Amino acid sequence: MFASASPAAGPDPWSDDGPPAGFPPPRTGPGLDDLVGPRKRRGPRRFRPGGPSARRPDDEADEDELDEEEIEPVEINKPLSLTIAGFAVLLGLGLVLAAQTSGPSHRLPFATVIFGVQLLFVLAWTMATRPPALLAVAGVGATTAGVVDTVAVRSAEARLLPLLYVAVGGLVLAVLGQLVRRVDRQRVTDSFGTTLLIMAGVAGLATLLPLSRIPAGTQTITVSLTATALALTVARITDAVLPWPRLAPQVPRGAAGVVLGAMLGTLAGSVLGSFLVGFTPTSGALVGLVTAATAVLADLAVGYAEAGRLMAGETPTFWIARHMQGPLGGIALAAPAAYLVCVLFL
Repeated sequence: MFASASPAAGPDPWSDDGPPAGFPPPRTGPGLDDLVGPRKRRGPRRFRPGGPSARRPDDEADEDELDEEEIEPVEINKPLSLTIAGFAVLLGLGLVLAAQTSGPSHRLPFATVIFGVQLLFVLAWTMATRPPALLAVAGVGATTAGVVDTVAVRSAEARLLPLLYVAVGGLVLAVLGQLVRRVDRQRVTDSFGTTLLIMAGVAGLATLLPLSRIPAGTQTITVSLTATALALTVARITDAVLPWPRLAPQVPRGAAGVVLGAMLGTLAGSVLGSFLVGFTPTSGALVGLVTAATAVLADLAVGYAEAGRLMAGETPTFWIARHMQGPLGGIALAAPAAYLVCVLFL
């Protein structure tokens, strides 16, 4: 038996000179595991027999429970859909009749009707979207409507570029109005798209004025707005009768109404094109297709935006204004589309 192995031999012989070569130094303090505390050690990953995508029965049970919790579709209010359809008819009919009164030296009545529609547009969109500095945005929008109509009536040539300049100026003033107060300043970035849509819609409705000043412009207004109003009306009536298939559970709209509205709007444009001077059934169908499809898609986008605000927890305000957005936005977007089709293809 070696002396170093005896209990009474005293300290290790290498305690002063260090450990002999080939031996690790002794641990004299708490290790990393002692400082961190006990932790759960995980062994090597094991692949299940079914491959990496194989799941345990508990996981499959949880997924089955999630699949059973389906999102219940939002109920469609049939009287509301019919009311919106009636509003679209009145809006389109009023603009078509007002366009017939427009002449080289008699444009004030048509401009007055358009200004009233622009005020409705500003009211509906500001009250529904609630941008920061709401009163300032609404005031700038109304002022922009008056200025853009004046420019469209008094300009020497019927062009869209001056209207664009006025809309950009209104957007800058609205944003500056939102930067005045600190509370509104924090939301400017999030609401910039809303403010831009308001000013663009005001300028879009004003494009009907220069359109009435070019050859075949009044006929284009008649075809485009008739097709637009019919498409919006048919889409809403179809939603009240046959809202199928649902485009999204949270949006009370059906694909049948959107498709049927665009088709009947195109048909109406083709029929009117066969009777109006300077039009053919083909050109009328082209104008009807572009404007009707644009209008129903804009109306559908408004429904998605409203559903998004409700899902985000925003409190709905001004019930009437929220449901006027669709027809107003559809016509505001269809008007510049009709102008471009008239200038480029007719």
